[in-house]
Amino acid sequence: MSRQSSANVREAMTDDDQGPGALFKPFIIMEELLDKLKLLDYEREFTLEMRMRPLNRHYFVLQTNPGEQFFVFSSLAAWLIRKTGKNFESPQEFDDPNSTIANILDHVRRLGVTIDFAPSKLKQGYGDQALFVLDNLSDEALRSVNFEWKTPVPPIEDANDDEEIEEEDAEVDIDRVEEDMLGVYSEEEEGDVLHIDDIIDKDSRANNNDIQENPDRMMVTNTNAEEWRLEVERVTPQLKMTIKTDGRDWRSHLEQMHQHRDGIDECLQLTRTELDKLQAEIAKSLEKISSRERYINSQLQEPLTMYKQMSHLLAQTKEQYKQISGGLVGRSHLLSNITDELEMVKNEMEERGSSMTDGSPLINIRKSLARMKGEITGMDVRIGVIEHTMLQARVKNREILKRDINTMVTREKSKIFETLI
Repeated sequence: MSRQSSANVREAMTDDDQGPGALFKPFIIMEELLDKLKLLDYEREFTLEMRMRPLNRHYFVLQTNPGEQFFVFSSLAAWLIRKTGKNFESPQEFDDPNSTIANILDHVRRLGVTIDFAPSKLKQGYGDQALFVLDNLSDEALRSVNFEWKTPVPPIEDANDDEEIEEEDAEVDIDRVEEDMLGVYSEEEEGDVLHIDDIIDKDSRANNNDIQENPDRMMVTNTNAEEWRLEVERVTPQLKMTIKTDGRDWRSHLEQMHQHRDGIDECLQLTRTELDKLQAEIAKSLEKISSRERYINSQLQEPLTMYKQMSHLLAQTKEQYKQISGGLVGRSHLLSNITDELEMVKNEMEERGSSMTDGSPLINIRKSLARMKGEITGMDVRIGVIEHTMLQARVKNREILKRDINTMVTREKSKIFETLI
């Protein structure tokens, strides 16, 4: 299968993943992968190195042994990476599978391939994801060894042979056509066909009358037998009628049905005996199984009864345990709430006790009182100074007032004295 044809198959199956052919997609990819591995000569380089048999057609499609399949998958991926010219150590049996898968996926991403699935799906060693990784690595390995896919060349068929076969199938003798027509007419009703026998009888009676009238006419002939045979051979090809074959003709379908029926009858005769033997063996096996089952049931009747009783007792015990567990959970919540409240009360009591035994507030009050006393003393001094200043101002005002009064009195006296004079 060429690379182009395989790509076309993948695209067709990807476009219709829900179709009936989607189930066979992994099998097709696995067969293509085996072809690519054979082109890379893995049977000589890989299988001999690993001391294992060549892979079968369904190795990475169906689950057989997940541990062995993962080891073969990782080893084959490492070999393909080395075929691309890069260094990659072969995984060992006790290596961490997660690190091995991570290293393989890193190399695949470097090839430009998008990984759209979880790496854990590669741990099983089979499936679509494993085939996807190995297929891309094998393509890159083929490109590294400069391998090129060639265009398939179909075999040249001889057109003359086909024409001869078609002509042989298309040529129908007139005798055969007449036989077929007579066979068809014989199956129909007498009123729907021509009465050829009546015509033949009428002709034969007319000929008999002629013979009876002229008996010498029948006995004499002027035709040479050799010339008659040659004329028959010459005319026979011209008497053949060529009919184009039509695939929708019911005769061809009927003939195919008869052939298929004959083939089925032959195969049925060969397989009927084997099927009868197989049926007899299966019936015996079923009878043995049923008898063995009845024996086992009879032997296990008492243990089954005890098992049912113990199961019932276990169910009751589980129910009691659930009820007790529910009460225990409620009490646990209540205990946690009480514990929280107790912690809050303890903290409040500690705060109050520390505030009662602490002397810092009293010291602060004493300091405040001393500071207030100092401020009062300063205010008293200021008040005294202000009173003294006011007293001096009053004294000065009195002296000035007395002086003014005396001056006025003197002026009045002088005015009066002058008046008197």
